[in-house]
Amino acid sequence: MLIDRARLLATLRKLLEIESPSGKEADVARYVVAELTAMGGKVVVDATGNVIARFAGEGEPVLLSAHLDTVLPTTGLRIVESDGKWRSDGTTILGADDKTGVAAILEAIRSLREKQVRHSPVEVVFTLSEEIGLIGAKALDCSQITARRGICLDSSGPVGTVIVSGPSQISLDITVTGKAAHAGMAPERGINAIAAAAEAIAGMHLGRIDEQTTANVGVIHGGTARNIVPEKATVLAEARSRDENRLRAQVDLMTRAFKEAAARHGAVADVSTEYAYRSFNLSQNDEVVHMVAVASKKLGIDVHLGAGGGGSDANVFNERGIKTVNLGIGYEDPHSPSEYVVIADLVRSAELLCAALSL
Repeated sequence: MLIDRARLLATLRKLLEIESPSGKEADVARYVVAELTAMGGKVVVDATGNVIARFAGEGEPVLLSAHLDTVLPTTGLRIVESDGKWRSDGTTILGADDKTGVAAILEAIRSLREKQVRHSPVEVVFTLSEEIGLIGAKALDCSQITARRGICLDSSGPVGTVIVSGPSQISLDITVTGKAAHAGMAPERGINAIAAAAEAIAGMHLGRIDEQTTANVGVIHGGTARNIVPEKATVLAEARSRDENRLRAQVDLMTRAFKEAAARHGAVADVSTEYAYRSFNLSQNDEVVHMVAVASKKLGIDVHLGAGGGGSDANVFNERGIKTVNLGIGYEDPHSPSEYVVIADLVRSAELLCAALSL
């Protein structure tokens, strides 16, 4: 075992104790900059705040990535250890998504360099504001990254989980415009924008559409007072799919549903759509997938190639030409107070990075 388990856990504890909700990652960024610099990395912080470090090595370079931000709440975090797992006391999230990925990367590089193990050149990217739209990765100048293969450590599931496919997501912003009127004196003069939007939503197929496609309506706003027929309603929705044709078909269905329901009420629906991120699909023959598989076999880890349902920085890197897998690193129930990390999987994740980089 190359890695120092106690040091890895101490690093994770330190990371978890530094609050870093999206947009407020400065403190944790300073911490990782200091750690990477102490290891001998050439470290820069870009205009967005992403932390980028380079370590010399032999052969073709590898990108390692994790994100520094977490969702809320994190204030008052208390770490509870039991049954080989770390979790919070239930009043906050833990922040294992994605502090475990950061900790594993730091420990793997530190161990390789301390023990003077031959390894590939490494480019580390710790991104900001991943949780609110992959903002850091999207802002990264990937022309400055020389690696054409990458490993993102930002997936739930046990070590050995290798996400080789992820969906595209299209965001829909809908505004339904009706007509205001007094709800008691002259409701017939009004056109209820909320009712039109509700009719559209009620008639949609949402949730799991098929094995590759999902759809959701997440936010609805409308009206100004209980005694006014609401003139406007706004809706935030999304669709995801690993199949671009199915994605476009689902978005078209949702768009028509809003426009047709609005027209039936005498209202108008304006629908704008935008790609949040693009899908990626890697095969077992891609170099980075092969590298992870060989390293896993070396450690006796069973590999499970899978498809993800969420977006991650891996989507952005693949779109930019860096073939990137996303690894399961042992955390479960992210974004909830029941979030936890299996310590044995975290340790194995750091070992797996060491093995992959030293092939």
